[in-house]
Amino acid sequence: MIITAPTRNLRTSCAVAPSGSAATADRHSSEGVNLLELATVFDVNGWETWQRQTGDGAVESEQRVVLRDPLVEFSSAGAEYLGFAYWREVERVTRGVVRPRERNGTLELRVFGRGPALLRFGRPTFEATDRLVTCSYPIHGGLLAQRPVGEIVFAQVGGSPPIVRSTIRGFFPRLAGHRRERDWTGALYSQVQSRVHVAISRRYFARLLREAGR
Repeated sequence: MIITAPTRNLRTSCAVAPSGSAATADRHSSEGVNLLELATVFDVNGWETWQRQTGDGAVESEQRVVLRDPLVEFSSAGAEYLGFAYWREVERVTRGVVRPRERNGTLELRVFGRGPALLRFGRPTFEATDRLVTCSYPIHGGLLAQRPVGEIVFAQVGGSPPIVRSTIRGFFPRLAGHRRERDWTGALYSQVQSRVHVAISRRYFARLLREAGR
């Protein structure tokens, strides 16, 4: 089965409590986020991940899953759903502590939906062909970004076999140290921010697979 979904509004759709009720979301939020629990992720067949730091200090990473069949349709709606599903998973995995909110065409990740933005993204762009769908968000800043550059891209690539992937390019995390320089900020990025992103990505793929009945 291929996941089909109508156009979604992140402001309203992602505001839904992760477990189906506002009371449950409030309870989960009060419990906080257990980083060790985040590191314990679902088993996903065909899972691959890599990360590197470029010479100028930018971080690039990719997580992907090899598929038997496509998960979403090759259309703008399919591309949009890949992005929607990821931000929905951010809120679910963090138990509502980190919440995506759309504002004036931008997407912001905020703690409990309030305060300064942890990360801020520009308006997404969608690409759809008969063999590729992508949803790309440019990084516009936030507390966790050194500078407003880079992007996060969600894609499904047709082929034999097809794959679905999440890719970060040209991102300068505030917590990352400089290449070839060992400091506590670099360790903090590797042990916290990077691990949380990888765990969210893996759960994101696992949920897409379950929704498609795989």
